[in-house]
Amino acid sequence: MERTLVMIRHAKSSWANPLQSDFERPLNDRGEQDAPMMGERLKKRNMQPDVIIASTAKRAKQTAKKIAKAVGYDEDKIVWYEKLYHCIPSVFEEVLYEVADGAKTVYIVAHNPGITEFVNELSDKFCTDNMPTCGMVGIRFEAEQWNEFSRTKKEVILFDYPKNVT
Repeated sequence: MERTLVMIRHAKSSWANPLQSDFERPLNDRGEQDAPMMGERLKKRNMQPDVIIASTAKRAKQTAKKIAKAVGYDEDKIVWYEKLYHCIPSVFEEVLYEVADGAKTVYIVAHNPGITEFVNELSDKFCTDNMPTCGMVGIRFEAEQWNEFSRTKKEVILFDYPKNVT
């Protein structure tokens, strides 16, 4: 079965309150605009999610909800994982192994530096120095189950970000 994973870095966050914890930082105005715009781009590409998984950090939650709304996904069905907050690349695979095998397309909304490291490990034909805020990398692969992810040949089919002129 053909499967698609879309890795999404949270949108631009606010640094207006220097005393605020990193975990509680919200989106700034640009992030509030970029997240739904990027969701619209995914919708135009017919990359509808069967599952959206996101970090529980405030800016990732806000990003996931705005993208979900833009693509017509019920935000009450977003799966939240605290362990995605500033995680290492192997945690993304752990999370994927828990995805129901009926799901064909999965979005994961998370953070740098782990997300950049993870997407750079997926294909020898793709590399980015830094996943931009609200940037997306789409990966297509063949597998009967999500727990086969690490053993499959992957193809990067999408690299998009808000300042990318499409």
